[in-house]
This record gives sequence, structure tokens and C-alpha cells, in this order.
Amino acid sequence: MKIRGAVLERIGAPRRYADSQPLSVTDLDLTPPGDTELLVRIEAAGLCHSDLSVVDGNRVRPVPMLLGHEAAGIVEEVGAAVTDVQAGQRVVMTFLPRCGECSGCATDGLAPCVPGSAANGVGTLLGGETRLSRDGEPVLHHLGVSAFATHAVVDRRSVVPVADDVPPVVASLLGCAVLTGGGAVLNAGRPEPGQTVAVIGAGGVGMAALLTALAHDDVRVVAIDRLEDKLARARELGVHAARTPDDVGDLKAEVVIEAVGHAAALETAIAVTAPGGRTVSVGLPHPDARISLSPLGLVAEGRSLIGSYLGSAVPARDIPRFVEMWREGRLPVEALVSSTIGLDQINEGMDELADGHAVRQVIEF
Repeated sequence: MKIRGAVLERIGAPRRYADSQPLSVTDLDLTPPGDTELLVRIEAAGLCHSDLSVVDGNRVRPVPMLLGHEAAGIVEEVGAAVTDVQAGQRVVMTFLPRCGECSGCATDGLAPCVPGSAANGVGTLLGGETRLSRDGEPVLHHLGVSAFATHAVVDRRSVVPVADDVPPVVASLLGCAVLTGGGAVLNAGRPEPGQTVAVIGAGGVGMAALLTALAHDDVRVVAIDRLEDKLARARELGVHAARTPDDVGDLKAEVVIEAVGHAAALETAIAVTAPGGRTVSVGLPHPDARISLSPLGLVAEGRSLIGSYLGSAVPARDIPRFVEMWREGRLPVEALVSSTIGLDQINEGMDELADGHAVRQVIEF
């Protein structure tokens, strides 16, 4: 079938992206789903720093690649071996498929799926194949999803079904921003009553972490960001304090979530972690980034430094948890949306991300 999508043609194009146009919105061919796959009509897709990191070269992927990994849509066709999802269901897409059988999947979310990570690295679906092409030439998949398009073929293990009462925009953000930021709080940080949770970086993932921490009525929540507009938004959400990295003073928190993907941000996160506390890093810095760290501080104060990919989550377990929190009114996912855009505005959207002011821009189809 013919679809329309945003293809990354080259990595490392100069700013501004509105001028250099690294992403082209173009017609593509999408072949039918294989036995374990689904055809999904995309309803909403979020723009995330993980998309920007491919555009700017921080995370090198093969090109041409149809970007987009945070989305929700309606299943239109199911493969012959799929028995637990039906046409007409809404599904949340997740950017790391879990095979359920490898050593990574056996860690209950602590480590990534081994074959899922391998497929993501080379731009295929979990089964090792591609379903996208343009003028007879293959176009690669982004993180098993490729959601910046009208339709996508994805592996069944890349989606989690949700009920019809979950709106498309809310459902789309559950698959990355909420799963990563919220999962880091619930699965890796695990705050206890009376503790303080600090979040470094108030973008989409960081705001989701703040919202999830605020869902606990027995913890203190602090937002840390360099941009005053981000801190103002965090205050509107109800955080107990909002500071810049230069104004942390003697702040100490038992759980600190770093959601920037920059070495300096991680150093700040470590510095504000209380004795016995956990520093949880979910940001994806440049591969060459390094930090300065005192190992003695970790040992003498009994602190932990934890890497959390995809929020240390098992999507099939954790997305229903977040749905229930949303239904109960404790997780206002809609508050993460800073603007909605059209697919043709994708390059301008990447500029907004790079400028640091966007929380979550959402493409609605």
C-alpha cells in the first residue's frame, strides 16, 4: 500500500533544520504484515529527543530511515500467527520490542531485549525484515516503529493494546515519555514515603518523571532545569520546588532522575543525591561523553548509580499501570503536550526540540 511518511535522508545536517530539511515527507510503499506483525493506522505520534539524536548524529543509525518511535494507532490488519490482537483495537507502540525469551528479557526490565536491540540497531523489525521501500529501494525502520507516517507495520511484540477510552494523544505518550520517565521513577528509583525525588531536565521524559513522582502523595518533588519556562511549567504541575542547576544549594534527594542526556546534567544529579540514595540516568548522551566522578562518594555514602533504558520497564506490565493512574486522575498525561503539529512541520519540530523549549510536540493524523 502507499503511505506518506517523514524519511531521514542524511545525518548531521546543519541547523536550522527548517532550512536544511534533513527529513523529507514523501510517498512510500508499505508491504503487508508478516505472520507475527500488524498493520497499524497511526493516530498520534510524539517528537522525542531520541528522534532528534538520530537527526543530529548523537545516535547514528543507517539511512534512509523513516523516523518516529512514540505513537498510538488502530490495528487494521493482523498477521496469521497473531491471535491476541484484533483489527479495530488501539495499540501503544514501544521502541524496544521484547522477545520474551532472551537473557535480557529474563531480567524483568533491567536489561534490554537482545534480539530487539540488534534489530533496532540495523533498522529492521524484530523478525529481521523490512516492510518499507521507496522507488524500489529499501527504507529502514526506526526502533521497530517508524511512526512519522500515516501507517506502520510493526511486530506484535512492539505494541501494547489499550482500551478505547484512552485518547490517541495520551496513548502515544505512554510508549516512550511516560514509560521511560515514569518507569525510571517506579522501577529504578522506587521512592519511599517521606523521601525527596529530584528530576534533572524538564523535557518530555523529565516531565513524565515529575508527574509520576507527584502521583505519590507522600514524597517531595523537585524540578531542576536551566530554562525558566520549563520550571514554570513544572510549578504549574505542582512540584514542591523548581530550581536551576546553579541554584541547587544544599539540596539532597533520595531519588534523582537524570533525563537530559548530557554529562554535566548527570554530574549535577550525582551531586544532589543523598547518602543511601539512587541516581537514575535515563538520558542518552553522545557516545563520547564522559563524567568526573568520585568513587569514594558512592562507597562511603552507600549511593547507587543506575542506568535505566526504557524506564527499566516491561511494557506489557507497566503501560496498564500507567493507564490506571491516568484513569484515576493521578497521572495527567495530557499536561505533557506543549503543541500539536502536522507531519509537514517535522523539520520545524526538530528545531523546537533542539532549542530546548518543547516538552512534547505531537503529530496528529
